[in-house]
Amino acid sequence: MKDVSAIRDALSRLVGGLTALRDSGRFHEPNLDGSAGDYISFDAWEWPQGVGLYGLARLWRDTGDAGLQSILEDWYAGHAERGLPALNVNTTAPMLALTLLWERTRDTRWEAMLSDWAERVVEEAPRTPEGGFQHDVSDRINDGELWDDTLFMVALFLAAYGEASGRRALVDEAQHQFLVHTRYLADPETGLWFHGWSFPRRDNFARARWARGNAWITAGLADLPDLCTLDPAIARYLDGVLGAQIGALLPLQTGAGAWRTLLDDPESYEETSATAGIAYGLMKAARLGRAGPEALAAGRRAVAHVLGQIGPDGIVGGVSYGTRMGHDLQFYRDIPVQPTGYGQSLAILCLAEALNHEGTA
Repeated sequence: MKDVSAIRDALSRLVGGLTALRDSGRFHEPNLDGSAGDYISFDAWEWPQGVGLYGLARLWRDTGDAGLQSILEDWYAGHAERGLPALNVNTTAPMLALTLLWERTRDTRWEAMLSDWAERVVEEAPRTPEGGFQHDVSDRINDGELWDDTLFMVALFLAAYGEASGRRALVDEAQHQFLVHTRYLADPETGLWFHGWSFPRRDNFARARWARGNAWITAGLADLPDLCTLDPAIARYLDGVLGAQIGALLPLQTGAGAWRTLLDDPESYEETSATAGIAYGLMKAARLGRAGPEALAAGRRAVAHVLGQIGPDGIVGGVSYGTRMGHDLQFYRDIPVQPTGYGQSLAILCLAEALNHEGTA
């Protein structure tokens, strides 16, 4: 793995690259309410920015960097003044980083925002059969659909805020979401995860074992016990789910240290955000005794690949754009490459975890 100074330099550039992201107008995705959808600019309130903020919050908690705290506080203060968007799965994503900020500082500015949002998620968010959160987003209603993204965008927030606020019912809801999504999205044949499940169709769409979706799961399963206290039986069950996924992921790592956008398709391109997210989960699971040395070694090989994708301006290359549910595998192969907040953030998480293994963070 690269030396510590190279990783620290890359982290500094990644933060600058994240906060400088702006929508160039390449993609036009209007929201259901007629407003413009902005899934790139750092200042927008959406899921890529939410994941980006989570990377910043994790790095801030690891380093105590006051500058990172200021970036976080200024971002949320600006949105609180302007007003928050309508609630859906993807607009919930920024609440996770805000929870980490509030849990550490107990700044009263954030209490009502967090409490109100958590209550509305539980009481108002549409659900599928068996109580899973339907994956509705700002520009589309996905009737009766479960997506693996939902666990990272919503369930981690409920787990973290429930633990920090002493509201056990929210942690229980997060646990329930992990169980329901595992039932329908984890592939028992391979140990990998499918992108989605449709109750009306009773199928997994294209049965795509999509890399970034699996990265949400690897990282999410690694982080969940760190964010909340799980019931012992559920913790044991999810350890098994994570172990099965890791066992399937390791043989699919390319010689370059990456994973492909369709994990088991050698014709699909290597994808940086998934590689970073998977590496983060592998290394964290190994550090916490939930995975073995093979997982750590694979994570370290991936770190070298991720470092090679970070430009002098801190922008991460090789990141696939936001990916809807595909009805055939070619759909995933054709997703364009575009710098995004989640690409920046997953790289931040990956490199910050790499420093933990050097005993320097």
